[in-house]
Amino acid sequence: MTATRHIEMHGVSKTFRFFALQDLSFGLEPGQVMGFVGPNGAGKSTTLRMAMGMLAPDAGQIRVLGQPMPEAQATAKRDVGYVSADMRLMPNATLDWHMRLVASIHPEWDADYAALLVRRFNLRPEQMARSLSHGEQVKAALLLALARRPRLLILDEPSNGLDPVARHELLTEFMDVVRDEERSILFSSHNTVDVERICDRIVFLDRGRIVDSGDKEQFLERWRRIEVQLPAGAALPDIPDVVERAGDGRFHTLTTNRFSELQLARLGAAVANVQRMSLEEIFVANVMHHREARGQ
Repeated sequence: MTATRHIEMHGVSKTFRFFALQDLSFGLEPGQVMGFVGPNGAGKSTTLRMAMGMLAPDAGQIRVLGQPMPEAQATAKRDVGYVSADMRLMPNATLDWHMRLVASIHPEWDADYAALLVRRFNLRPEQMARSLSHGEQVKAALLLALARRPRLLILDEPSNGLDPVARHELLTEFMDVVRDEERSILFSSHNTVDVERICDRIVFLDRGRIVDSGDKEQFLERWRRIEVQLPAGAALPDIPDVVERAGDGRFHTLTTNRFSELQLARLGAAVANVQRMSLEEIFVANVMHHREARGQ
């Protein structure tokens, strides 16, 4: 029996006055960590808010844990933890008060795990929320979401504004969460270093459209930069699946999204070097290629 996808979107669109999300389709499997990557203003937060039932799509279908959204959001949210970088706690209440409140609403609250996270995140339960730094606010919100042991975590730019140590702590905790193969994370960010570290599937979003998606390791294997040094007077041969060309004369750099031995064979002795690309380099090249293809 096939497990129910934790998130499914089919043909989802949402139009605002100066921006539109267009025809989004993707699925998040149980146990999967999906990185939703895009520049600021790409539509990442809007997509995650629709997944949470905070916004209704103008077209298309959304299901979270098998439930139609936003119609059945109350049922779905029982097993969903949501954290965003701009979330704020009740300023005049302590962290302990927040923990007791969430525990009273969610019977699956794990008090031992909550206590562990308090220590790991170096938080003080008696501290008033108004006195927490930005990083501490994010850690506290993450604690409140994680200690419920949800099947699905939806995280909207959670590491925004955090120092490197705090970001490392959060990412380490995310990795611990998905050791349970039934739990999954949808993680939005414009920080490709974070995404490359913890995600196993990637969706690239730009200007309201999905420009590419797939397995992270496949992305890293498919994309290459090939440095070419041609003999004097020789022309650059036609090479398939090249999305970007730089250089002139004898020296060229080719970016390919379908690296293959055929490409190297056609170039022959002209190949000076082949370089793997980071996820950030792949994202930038991918977005620029699709913008040029759309004439933007």
